[in-house]
Amino acid sequence: MVEADRMMINNINNWNEIVEILTDKNLTIATMESCTGGGVANEITNISGASAVLQESYITYCNEAKIRQGVPDVLIEQYTVYSPEVAIAMAKAVKEKSDAEIGIGVTGQLGRIDPANSIDKLNVAWYSIIDVDNNVIVEQVEVPDMERKEQKDYIITEIADSLLEILRKE
Repeated sequence: MVEADRMMINNINNWNEIVEILTDKNLTIATMESCTGGGVANEITNISGASAVLQESYITYCNEAKIRQGVPDVLIEQYTVYSPEVAIAMAKAVKEKSDAEIGIGVTGQLGRIDPANSIDKLNVAWYSIIDVDNNVIVEQVEVPDMERKEQKDYIITEIADSLLEILRKE
């Protein structure tokens, strides 16, 4: 079995366990995603029973979409859209808007410099998870130079690992 296949199977098992734990603990989750393009929500909905745990998901690819969903524009102006502060604001906004117990926010710049936000570092993503007790977890992911789909999968796998670690402690 090649390493990519092993990683894919591990990722599927992680998402299965995530949905199982959320279901067993009667918890809900919501996501606001940018660079992952809804990939986190997609992984959740790939698992049978996901409708019991996934409240809502937003793909907020442009700055204006993030602002419409509750991210303060001053944060984007002050810290840039690709920052831990914006990832946290995304997670907070979606958690509050959806009334979910867990919120996830993801932002990052992959593959090329974004002309609308060109001062940031390439192939870096930030994600935030806000748990049941409103603890804020924020992580930077330095994404390897690879195909865009693989970069997104890399970030989504990092999020799954962190989320699973959090849920196992709850």
